[in-house]
Order: sequence, then structure tokens, then C-alpha cells
Amino acid sequence: MATLEIKKLSRLFGDTRAVDDLSLTIGDGELVCLLGPSGSGKSTVLRMIGGFEEPTAGSILIDGQDVTRVPPERRPTGMVFQSHALWAHMDVFANVAFGLKLRRLPKDEIHQRVNASLATVGLEGFGARKTTQLSGGQQQRVALARSLVLEPKILLLDEPFASLDQHLRERLREEVREIQRRVGITMVFVTHGQDEALAIADRIAVMRDGRLEQLSRPDRLYRQPQTEFVAGFVGQMNLLRGAVRSNVMTAAGIDLPVTLADGLATLALRPEDIALERRSGDRGAEVTRVTDFGTHLSIEVKTRCEHRLKIMAQPGTGWSTGMRAELSAHNFAIYRDGKLCFMPQPGSAQSSVAA
Repeated sequence: MATLEIKKLSRLFGDTRAVDDLSLTIGDGELVCLLGPSGSGKSTVLRMIGGFEEPTAGSILIDGQDVTRVPPERRPTGMVFQSHALWAHMDVFANVAFGLKLRRLPKDEIHQRVNASLATVGLEGFGARKTTQLSGGQQQRVALARSLVLEPKILLLDEPFASLDQHLRERLREEVREIQRRVGITMVFVTHGQDEALAIADRIAVMRDGRLEQLSRPDRLYRQPQTEFVAGFVGQMNLLRGAVRSNVMTAAGIDLPVTLADGLATLALRPEDIALERRSGDRGAEVTRVTDFGTHLSIEVKTRCEHRLKIMAQPGTGWSTGMRAELSAHNFAIYRDGKLCFMPQPGSAQSSVAA
């Protein structure tokens, strides 16, 4: 295991600032996900940690040792790329053993470590197979075994499951998390998939335009996003422009009590934090769409101001298009200038919503 410290790291490509003054500390045996949209700089950060990109400024320390200018082969890191990068002319054993042979280790030790690594990823007995005979998930396991066999202090994974189907991706990410806990290795995992990050990470670093937006545990990141960008990027969120007047936030015909100075603001409401109550006649919001996902209903409503909100409800509650509903919210957040400025205290009374 190892600690990783990134200090004021930047990377420029011409006039483009791919990574901008990033500082981040990752603890011993921790799994941290770098999450963000395409072009946010997360893969560039990973490649700089591994030594495949040279920083324009800043430093990278592993266990307190500066490795910023150390070449990849001399760093205590292992890298699993999005493309499996396996040699088709070699069998599985030879692919996994390649790095150990470069280190000129004894044959007995190579044999022992390769077999142990294959067993760790669930490929015991696959050593003699050609990589072309394996499924995509098995090939990704071989790539993981090839990195683990070198016994790195830090394992780096760059969207390793992006090319796999959803079910296989879910299974493999659970296996990687189990391996990480069992082996105790420090891991940095790059992904643009929110579900993936929320499912496996100890902490998530959300990036935008090369900068760190928020670093938090998955639960806090989801329930307390500190910026409007994070609120809109992580999970589903209704973001509504409005204004505060006399301690009432009004957006899209929705009124909520707040303790804020007057001015423009953005209201953020999670679909699961909005409750529906039936109303007769033409009062309330109109239900315009209902989709049954089995585990929950996804309901779209149109407020009196013609704004549309997405709401999550329990199945079997009888909602259908054309019905009218009054809305209420247990939790919400208010943002100004992109930053969180108000959130109700946990356990506070339910807030009324006139829509």
C-alpha cells in the first residue's frame, strides 16, 4: 500500500490547459475515482501519475518520495488501460509474465507469481489459452492480472470497462472492488460513469475543465453537492432558475422557504426528494408522462409556469398522465454563482411547493 500526493499539478497542450493547478491526497489502501465528462482532464491526471505524461508544473509524491520526473518503468505503479493492450501472439501466461521477465526474475518465482495473479482475478487454469480465445471480460481480467503481478504500490485504471456491456461492467467493477479490498492496494480509477464511481469508490474527485470541483465520499457527494455543476452531473437533478424574495425561493412556480438575501439563484431538487399528492380539478401540476421501471416510477410533471420536473415515485401508486398533483419537498439545495449557499437542516419540517 502507498499514499499518493498531487501538488499543484498542471498540464498544458499548447494553449489548452488540460489540468489546472490540481492538488489531491489519496490515502493508504484507498480507492479514489476521478469522475468527470470527456475533456475534464481525468485521464491526463492518471497518465501523469503513471509517468506517461510529463507535468507542465507541480509534483507527484508516492509515500513521500517525489516521482515527478521518474520514468514509468521505475515507478511503483501499475496501469490498466481502456484498451486491453494484450499481445495476441502470446498466451495468457506469457502476457502476464512479460513484465516479470523484463525484471529477470527466476523462472520459479515468475511461475508462482503469475499463477497467483491469475487466481486473484478468477482466471486460474487459463494460462495456456490464447488471448484471442477469451471474452472481453476475461481479456480485461488478464490486463488486470498483468498489472497486479508486478506488485505495484498504486494501481491506475483508465476506464477499463468502457467497452463492455452493462451487466459485465457491473460484475467486473464489483470484482475489482473485492480484489482491491483483499489485496489492500491503493487504487485510482478513472471513469465518466456516475453509477460506477458511486458503487466502488471510497472517495470521488469530480473534475471539470482540468480543475477539482469536489472531493467527497459517495454519499456526501450525492446528498450535498457543493457546486451547481456537481449537482447537475452526479445523478438526476431538477435545476430551476429563479430568485429569492423575502426569504422565499421561487423557481418555475415553486415556492420554498429559505434564509437567504434577495437575489437570483438556482433551485436543485432530486427526483426522489419530491412527493406527489393528488389534487382535483385543474389545481397543481399536470402529470405528462409516467414510465414504469419496475423498481420505481419515473414521472414527469408540468408546472403552471410550463416548466417540467422529473419525479421518482413508488410503483403501484396509480399515477397516470393527465392527473393533477401538488408537490412537496423534503430536501433541496440553492446555488448562487455556481456555489452551494443554502440547504435545509436534516430532519427539518417538510417544505410546501406550490406548482
